[in-house]
Amino acid sequence: MLFREAICLIAALGLVCIGCRQPMHVRTDSRITLSGPVAANVTADLQPRQKVQPLEQWVVAGPATSPASKIALVAVDGLLVNANLIGPYSAGENPVDLLRQRLDAAAADPQVRAVVLRINTPGGSVSATDLMDHELQRFRSRTGKPVVAYLMETAAGGGYYLATSCDAIIAQPTAIVGGIGVLLNLYNLRDTMAQVNVLSQTIRAGEHIDMGSSIRELTPQERQWLQQMADEYHRRFIDIVLSRRKAVAAEEPSNFDGRVFTAAEAQRRGLVDRLGYLDEAITLAAELALRRTPAVSDDGSLRSWQVVMFHRPDDPARSPYAITPNTPLQGRWLPLSVPGLDRSRLPTFLYMWQIEPTLERAGDQ
Repeated sequence: MLFREAICLIAALGLVCIGCRQPMHVRTDSRITLSGPVAANVTADLQPRQKVQPLEQWVVAGPATSPASKIALVAVDGLLVNANLIGPYSAGENPVDLLRQRLDAAAADPQVRAVVLRINTPGGSVSATDLMDHELQRFRSRTGKPVVAYLMETAAGGGYYLATSCDAIIAQPTAIVGGIGVLLNLYNLRDTMAQVNVLSQTIRAGEHIDMGSSIRELTPQERQWLQQMADEYHRRFIDIVLSRRKAVAAEEPSNFDGRVFTAAEAQRRGLVDRLGYLDEAITLAAELALRRTPAVSDDGSLRSWQVVMFHRPDDPARSPYAITPNTPLQGRWLPLSVPGLDRSRLPTFLYMWQIEPTLERAGDQ
């Protein structure tokens, strides 16, 4: 589908017809019809697909007519960074901004009485995670609406950090949970650069301004400094978990050494409350909402509740399980992504379970 649309765009831009002296410029929405023989010199500039349309509320479960009560299903997917994950013909957004917009939409609708935060992410940057957690806490304090975390496939690092902000955590039985640790990807490419005759000529003022650069080794002092920073962020993560998850054993170091767990093991360790599926998370959210503010017009039956999501009008997602692409599409065209070459796009400490140390693979959802 994407290949066909890209070909249509290329064919539509810069066409030169037989007998024409001037280029013919065509704007298209990916569809073009031509009749007769055409010879053309084609040039194209595929711009990033910016998501500029406002969010719309879509009903994904429950009655079609507007009921008295709704559950907002808010998705947190892919790599968590405070940046737009877009490239030529890509469809990504800024995860921090998108979460804020969705929470604002849920807060603005008085019929939305609870939120299910559907989490499917290996994590992301420390700062982006902290910002998203702040927005979630802000939403809860100003609305009083309960929030239930549903851990769908992977909820590690920053994904689990966000889950601890919720009233309850339900994990899919096959989910991967945990990753309470900190990562900073650094690579030494000096020898690799020398093999292709690329030599550094860095000019710097401040002896350590380039610490962590891929063109030289870390000094022992620099390694110590960066380790201290990682330890500080790790301690913050641990303190967050212990303050919000009272069942987690503080004296058990394996809870906090960065490893991930099956959902069942995470439940045994107190990291999640129960195992279940999305409908159970929705039911729990509705039950929590009824406990806080019983609705006079409701008959108590959860079958009358709507489940809604907030998406752009052109979003391909159409069900409670759909994931909107949030990755630079051009990364899929590359046969190889070399660790280290992408670090300039992710130069930060991460709350993240990262098997593949490159930005494209980590952000691919």
